[in-house]
Amino acid sequence: MVSMKDLSKSYQLGEQQQTVLKSIQLEVQQGDFVTILGPSGSGKSTLMNVIGCLDTQTSGQYTVGGKNTADMNEAELATLRNKQIGFVFQQFQLLPRLSIIENVELPLIYSKVSKKVRRNRAAYLLERVGLADKLTHKPNQLSGGQQQRVAIARALVTEPSLLLADEPTGALDQQTGRQIMELFTQLHHEGKTIIMITHDEKIARYGSRIVHLLDGEIREERGQGV
Repeated sequence: MVSMKDLSKSYQLGEQQQTVLKSIQLEVQQGDFVTILGPSGSGKSTLMNVIGCLDTQTSGQYTVGGKNTADMNEAELATLRNKQIGFVFQQFQLLPRLSIIENVELPLIYSKVSKKVRRNRAAYLLERVGLADKLTHKPNQLSGGQQQRVAIARALVTEPSLLLADEPTGALDQQTGRQIMELFTQLHHEGKTIIMITHDEKIARYGSRIVHLLDGEIREERGQGV
């Protein structure tokens, strides 16, 4: 599903070059639940941006779904992001003026899916995440945990082959965060491929494999599980 070989990422800061990722070697198979664990400044967000095709590596190879991203132009990368990758963010990123069901179906509008199909798919996914009775609510009428459930439904609505989660419990209290992680565990058991970044080792343990990232380098990998 995901393969990185000797991947590095650097940024030019004035006359100096800062290397954020250093010779990353990473393999993620279909159905894996991989958590990338590291402190602030370790390179987690940069790695997630490269995995999600929001940024490109400086050197090395990255393939997703068997496609080498170096061979793709911006339009092809955008199509890959929209159709094969679902994103879940720490701050939910819901549009406040839209109802819950409208937020979930939004990615399908960009894909020109018919109104009936996208409405039915969005309603089904909101039912899956336990919000069937909230379809017409606005985001500010929901709790933080409920908003994150909406964000997960939105990430799934395009039926992506890869789900990326960036600190998905970071804005939630401990109990609500645990409920969200139980939902990710359920999705994993159903066969979803998930890559999640976190600074919290307790959260990282929900994955089937933990990748430790420190100073832009993978220092350790181990199987895990709660």
